[in-house]
Amino acid sequence: MDAQLKPLATMDRNLLAQILDETGLLMDLTGENPFKVRAFQNGARIIETFQGDLEKAFNDGSLAKVKGIGAGLLEKITEFQKSGKIADHEKLRSKIPTGVVDMLSLTGLGPKKVRVLYEKLDIKSVGELEYACKENRLVKLDGFGEKTQEKILKSIEFKKKHQNNFLYSDAILEAQLLVSALKKVKGVEEISVGGSLRRCKEVIRDIDILVSSHSYKPIAEKFLANPNVESITANGDTKISVVLKNGMACDLRIVKPEEFPFALLYFTGSKEHNDVMRQIAKDKGYKLNEYGLTQTKKDKEVPVQCGSEKEIFKFLGMEYIPPEMRENCGEIEVAQKNQLPTLIERDELKGVFHCHTTDSDGTNSLEEMVGAAQTLGFEYIGISDHSASAEVYANGMRKERVMEQFKRIETLQKKFKIKIFKGIESDILAEGALDYENEFLAKFDFIIGSLHGAFSQTKEKMTARVLNAFSNPFFDFFGHPTARILLARDGVSIDIHKVIDESIKLGVVMELNAHPQRLDLDWRYGKYLQEKGGRVSINPDAHSVAGLEDVEYGIGIARKAWLGTKNVINTLPANKVLQSLRSYKSRNA
Repeated sequence: MDAQLKPLATMDRNLLAQILDETGLLMDLTGENPFKVRAFQNGARIIETFQGDLEKAFNDGSLAKVKGIGAGLLEKITEFQKSGKIADHEKLRSKIPTGVVDMLSLTGLGPKKVRVLYEKLDIKSVGELEYACKENRLVKLDGFGEKTQEKILKSIEFKKKHQNNFLYSDAILEAQLLVSALKKVKGVEEISVGGSLRRCKEVIRDIDILVSSHSYKPIAEKFLANPNVESITANGDTKISVVLKNGMACDLRIVKPEEFPFALLYFTGSKEHNDVMRQIAKDKGYKLNEYGLTQTKKDKEVPVQCGSEKEIFKFLGMEYIPPEMRENCGEIEVAQKNQLPTLIERDELKGVFHCHTTDSDGTNSLEEMVGAAQTLGFEYIGISDHSASAEVYANGMRKERVMEQFKRIETLQKKFKIKIFKGIESDILAEGALDYENEFLAKFDFIIGSLHGAFSQTKEKMTARVLNAFSNPFFDFFGHPTARILLARDGVSIDIHKVIDESIKLGVVMELNAHPQRLDLDWRYGKYLQEKGGRVSINPDAHSVAGLEDVEYGIGIARKAWLGTKNVINTLPANKVLQSLRSYKSRNA
């Protein structure tokens, strides 16, 4: 290894994976050899999920021994290490218009179809594609037709609706990097993210960062010099607005230390929550805004000293409302009665279900997943690869493969302290049936039933389909209940309140899927579930060892949904969690 090469910065791991993946994608668009395409895309997944010190593995040569990292791919990684770029990637990007790549984000358009649109109709952007669809130019195009054209138009409409929105997981990563850099600046007293990010909204539009300090200039200079800043849109006395390289807008506000609690309250929001808070203050004879809490006496504004948000809430006659709950969904009225629920904390989660391995569509082996879960401190892990009906699209498992996995689990259980539960993620078929007959389902410790197709059913038929699945005595968890994919696909049409009611009646546990692209059950239904006494399981839907840590996002959503330990089944220890499942009781009665 060349000793003169600069170390591979750990923060560049995501960029490297992104470049490799995009190179494969661009190659596919140009009709490159599919094996070469797959090599780049597989390399991206390997880098993205690599466990350990990537820099060290690169420098000592062990990365070259990782399965999937061939000589050609290693050459590209070395090139990236030297320059932060890959020539093939840059060349392909210069040849293919950005708008052509953007079309790949539309439902039903893969590289082959996009290439046809580009080559046959000279369509170079989503806007041009929308126009072509409205002019019916795709109807007679080979491989398309009227139905495909309609689907593309609907997908474009969805994309426009969600433009300039970002996943919470992407935004929090960017915010943490910015906050970490600003914390090192001399004169920073307190610092926090605000806005929808602090409230753990699943989709955000921008990042708010709040700093308390008497020194403006060094903080502003450090912020503007951050390598992730692409452009500056405003630079005032107390507020700086920028656009980051990934397209996110970010506002930095620098306030005096005595103003910080009020500014944090105000800039956390939500607007609706703030409106009620200001009215409560007004009714008491005070004025509340981002600068402070004051009372007018003899034509003079007299400030009320509050050293924290908690003191502001207390002064206004209520208990402290956690940021996640501040959506004006009844939290203020409950806080005034001092009856807010005690929300779940991360360390209260004892284990996880819904974990995939290389036996279906995961990227890590059974042993790797179990080992990682144990390292994270979990008491148990529930392995739930895909069932037989998913064989085509997710390497779903037929019975003989399930039984072979069972044997390996039993062998691994002797090696690991963590409890390994045997499960399956079974497709809920069009009429509500599950994969495998009940005699075989009884062999599992738990069953997750999920919707993976036939999404266009009517609300009535979809609800009936799910409730029919619930009636199976071996049905334990309802996986990602609305089947949504954030910023990509809306959830199915379903009577979720009826589904929650029936889940409580039959003892089914609703999943709170913590995958950052799902975060489903939607938090907006959490208060209803909590009031009815329902239960959820915060599951990572992990397809890699890195995915196990997605439970962090699920905790934020659970807190936003007003949920505490009594509502989250996997806060129970390993020796009790299965006993709490209705189907486990029935099969062992």
